[in-house]
Amino acid sequence: MGKLNLEPKLVFDCFAEVNKIPRPSNKEDKMMDFLVNYGRKLGLESLTDETGNVLIRKPASKGYEKLATTVIQSHMDMVCEKVAGLDFDFEKDAIQTEIDGEWMRAKGTTLGADDGIGVAMEMAVLADDSVKHGPIECVFTRAEETSLGGASGLKAGFMTGKYLINLDSEDEGQIFISCAGGANTEAFFDVEFEDVPADYFFFKMQIKGLVGGHSGDDIEKKRANANILLARLLFNMMKKYDVRLSDIQSGGLHNAIPRDGYVICCVPTKFKENVRVDFNVMTAEFEEEYVVTEKTMVFELESVSAAEKVIKKSVTDNLIKALVGVQNGVFAMSQDIDNFVETSSNLASVRLKGNVIYIETMQRSNLTSKRLAACDAVRSVFDLAGARTEVNTGYPGWHLDPNSPLLKITVDAYERLFGHAPIVRAIHAGLECGLFSEKYPQMDMVSFGPTLRGVHSPDERLLIPTVKMVWEHLQEVLKNIPEQ
Repeated sequence: MGKLNLEPKLVFDCFAEVNKIPRPSNKEDKMMDFLVNYGRKLGLESLTDETGNVLIRKPASKGYEKLATTVIQSHMDMVCEKVAGLDFDFEKDAIQTEIDGEWMRAKGTTLGADDGIGVAMEMAVLADDSVKHGPIECVFTRAEETSLGGASGLKAGFMTGKYLINLDSEDEGQIFISCAGGANTEAFFDVEFEDVPADYFFFKMQIKGLVGGHSGDDIEKKRANANILLARLLFNMMKKYDVRLSDIQSGGLHNAIPRDGYVICCVPTKFKENVRVDFNVMTAEFEEEYVVTEKTMVFELESVSAAEKVIKKSVTDNLIKALVGVQNGVFAMSQDIDNFVETSSNLASVRLKGNVIYIETMQRSNLTSKRLAACDAVRSVFDLAGARTEVNTGYPGWHLDPNSPLLKITVDAYERLFGHAPIVRAIHAGLECGLFSEKYPQMDMVSFGPTLRGVHSPDERLLIPTVKMVWEHLQEVLKNIPEQ
């Protein structure tokens, strides 16, 4: 990027330095070394923990020594995505940025502003002695994008601050005060194959072009789930015909609403035309159901070559019934925040792999007890269908504290600076604050940041004017932290 004439200059200069350093998730060693050396060059206490998180302490500004210690936190890793065919090595090459009007983006790759711009703001606080603040602890976690591994491995006592400002949000003017915890429930159907009955017709049903989206933040947006639609097609045919399943490959990442998928199955040849009629009727119904949200939904039905074997009928029947019966979407709305999802589940993927049909789902909730209940509900359906099930330990949510002193300070500071109130909201997705709240239950936290769009893709971009707004807001909050 070079040192362009961008404001605030120090923050953007720090961001330029950050983008010179390769920092894929779980491969942040160069970034760790850079940050520790950066702190030490400033004469500040700089250390790492066993997990690889970095902490740099800066004493209070003159006249602010009585303020309570504040933690400022961001994550040092980035999602590494590039456009097809680009010769770029995320483990060696520096991110190349460009300006497009009021936006900053990278040349063919993710920009790394998630959360490199948060890292840059912390570096600026450490370097700029004109910023007024009490004792500061700047914390940089690792492996946030893949597993929340840095926050998960951070031990109680590593941070000593009473207040924490997380700089990993993506909408300027919004202050986050709660997030969902999550866990994955997996089901495994052991598959036995049998001979194909005589005179059966094989066909492939495919769904593609759905909007999809984030399985937490977009779960209430009434978007279609490819796995659910395929299950409904299969169940409708199973009620009428002897359906035998040969293959199923649908859905993808555990934290994404599935956009596409297909099944290969067969029915007695005499019902060949019935299948086409049923398919057309049901897909027309789907189009009516999702006329608002799914503008590019595509359904395809085609005949395929006969398979040598099909999945045992009893397994096929139990699988289809379980997929139709399992809860998907919103479980419950919040009792604390209007129009906010409290608990949800996403049927993420259904795939035949060898002799096992593997199903992955994800449950989220801002309340641990409700997340556990959602996992139990999903698990019970698959247990009843004869599958083996597993639930991982997951990660905790960050529960709303409507009486948070830090929230009031943050809102008041924003109003003084910009003349209107910010939006205070929760997010139905995971933030590192959830893990911090488990290990530091008395810590008061908020999260905010500049506006980002297209994160986790080569279209990632940073709205330049919002960086100055967040930088001014951060400074206003820091000098108004309560006394110890």
